[in-house]
Amino acid sequence: MPRVDVLHLRGPVLVGPDDVQPEAWVVGGRLTFSRPHGEVTPVEGWVLPGMVDAHCHIGLGKDGAVDAAEAERQALADRDAGALLLRDAGSPADTRWVDDREDLPVLVRAGRHIARPRRYLRGYADEVEPEDLLATVVRQAGAGDGWVKLVGDWIDRDTGDLAACWPAEVLAPAIAAAHAAGARVTAHCFAEDALRDLVEAGIDCIEHGTGLTADTIPLFAERGVTVVPTLINIATFPDIAAAAEAKFPGYAAHMRALHARRHDTVRAAHEAGIRLFVGTDAGGSLAHGRVVEEVLELHRAGLTAVQALDAATWGARAWLGRTALEEGAQADLLVCAADPRSDLAALRDRPTVVLRGVVRASS
Repeated sequence: MPRVDVLHLRGPVLVGPDDVQPEAWVVGGRLTFSRPHGEVTPVEGWVLPGMVDAHCHIGLGKDGAVDAAEAERQALADRDAGALLLRDAGSPADTRWVDDREDLPVLVRAGRHIARPRRYLRGYADEVEPEDLLATVVRQAGAGDGWVKLVGDWIDRDTGDLAACWPAEVLAPAIAAAHAAGARVTAHCFAEDALRDLVEAGIDCIEHGTGLTADTIPLFAERGVTVVPTLINIATFPDIAAAAEAKFPGYAAHMRALHARRHDTVRAAHEAGIRLFVGTDAGGSLAHGRVVEEVLELHRAGLTAVQALDAATWGARAWLGRTALEEGAQADLLVCAADPRSDLAALRDRPTVVLRGVVRASS
């Protein structure tokens, strides 16, 4: 067991983007702003909440579920990169054992992906026809931690391009059933066609959202639908297009077009007031531990440094209903050598990682 010290965080402590306290302490794994008695271990630097990867997949590999040893390596890579709260956006693996590990990030699950048969990656999803969507959503709501994940679109091999997976008439009852079960609903969407039906059916969030246009962006903003852009995943679209070119040229051209306008799409969504959060889509074919790259990508797409940081820390934690840096909160935090609000590169310089009040990784 690691030694549990009383830590003196000799700040600044970034309680919020504009709320800075000079110091704080960690006692019994909890944050406090009241000076304790006795000896303390000083930790100096800019303190901010542990980052959130709001779209990753613990326990998922390129062929489906992986064993516990590989899932542990995934979670440790995220932790050591500073992602201490993970929203698992679909996994076929049983990862409940992670909750018993004090040294691994906090995991919020969405159950297993829900997809149409032969309309998603093999071995990933609970595959059902539209008439079974409602019952499957209820089942996966029970398997998750307040989230359900739909596959909203995928390549249709008959037409040779991306296409919506679900008829509009089955979506609203299924999403309403998830809400009644206390779960929010999100959906994988690359293309344009599925977005309006999903939003009008009451969906809470869209993953990727590369198909957002001037027609749907105002609808998202009006309905308060969140987007997790996963830009480091979208960077793989040209390779996906190249692999599909010979058999599905229309799909390949569509993927290249979505990739080419990705930053413009994110910028337009942000300027319209749509909430954006950091998510890497790690798992499957993408390596874990890349949360900082996604923060930097959001910044390149037009968010200020503070806005991109908020999308991975204070704002993302509030969105998931979790605490940040407040009295009595679980001490999941990072200590940087410089102010990350001024220079996001501070996140890449191996900040000290404190998880559940224990120093887990340090520069």
